[in-house]
Amino acid sequence: MNPRVKKVKANENNYTLEIEFENGEMGVFDVSKYLNIGIFKELIDKNKFKKVYVRFGTVVWESEQDLCPDTVYEDSVKEGSV
Repeated sequence: MNPRVKKVKANENNYTLEIEFENGEMGVFDVSKYLNIGIFKELIDKNKFKKVYVRFGTVVWESEQDLCPDTVYEDSVKEGSV
């Protein structure tokens, strides 16, 4: 089982998320490839995109979009540990 998300911060300039995982690893996850799919289209609005937060180890937005924590971990570019 992959570690869950502990903290998330949106970089609205390029639609990436800075992620801190529960195991201390840091990573960057690119959301741009999802922005043409269904409910994720709403996140093109940078005001909505930056309202990202963590709920139960998962990345979520106010409009109820969410990303599987396994996908976020496996597809993020790791930057090191805290």
